[in-house]
Amino acid sequence: MIRLIASDMDGTLLGTKMEVLEENVKAIRFAEKQGITFMAATGRGITEAIPPLKEAGLHCPLITVNGAQAFDENHQEIFTIDIPNQTSKKIMDIFYQHGVYFEVATTQGVFSNSRPRRIENIAMMLANKIPHLTFKMAIAMASAYLDLLAVNYIEDYHKLLDHPDIKILKFITMSQEAGAVLNPVREDLTKLTQTEEIVITSSSPTNIEVNHKNAQKGIAVKHVAEKMGIPLDQVMTIGDNFNDISMLQVAGVSFAMGNAEEEVKQQAKYTTIDHTEAGVAKAIYRAIEENL
Repeated sequence: MIRLIASDMDGTLLGTKMEVLEENVKAIRFAEKQGITFMAATGRGITEAIPPLKEAGLHCPLITVNGAQAFDENHQEIFTIDIPNQTSKKIMDIFYQHGVYFEVATTQGVFSNSRPRRIENIAMMLANKIPHLTFKMAIAMASAYLDLLAVNYIEDYHKLLDHPDIKILKFITMSQEAGAVLNPVREDLTKLTQTEEIVITSSSPTNIEVNHKNAQKGIAVKHVAEKMGIPLDQVMTIGDNFNDISMLQVAGVSFAMGNAEEEVKQQAKYTTIDHTEAGVAKAIYRAIEENL
């Protein structure tokens, strides 16, 4: 019997307007009535994850920043796994050397050094996640979306290393010219993994995300499940992209979205329909009805 469900958000739980679809909310409520705990497991930081969940009336535990942090249903911190400053500086230097725009997720929120570039990157993510959305429409949506989020702007990211109250959790860079621009960056970051405890993943084909090697969704799901006294064979996970693979691999029941990358589908035990069609709801009902 499933006792814990961990679902990714973007491209999984959320619909085309970055909202939790009503069908998914109903399915989550149905699961909760069966004594099942629902948890969001996202690459977003907590300040970016809470708004759509709150709007849907969902007060649930959270795994955020790809597993760098976890919070209970009251948003009290369970754990934080940050990237040491010396390692962070080396990662920053690689990004700067390649001249790519990047952002830094920290315990004090997300930091950017350019609002126009941030809008462009959010638009790129939306365009990749939402079928038939033009980039112009995505830019408009991104501008409105960012108005809802508290984003910090800073000229030089190195200043974050000198701040005693800020811990760095994740780096992310995006480019529309994914292969040509990102592959050289990925190569240098991969070399860095030989000496530094970092893991490289992505939440779309057009980005690269860097966390501490112990900050992965699969490790976080295992940690939270153990804390709740739930064995992994009674855990269900749902995701759509590469940063979800680790949690799909550890769970007894795992679903890939219909819109998931093919490699991600191969790592899941089951497949559901697209996120725009409330694939999370379909997966939840199936798991409960078939006692997966």
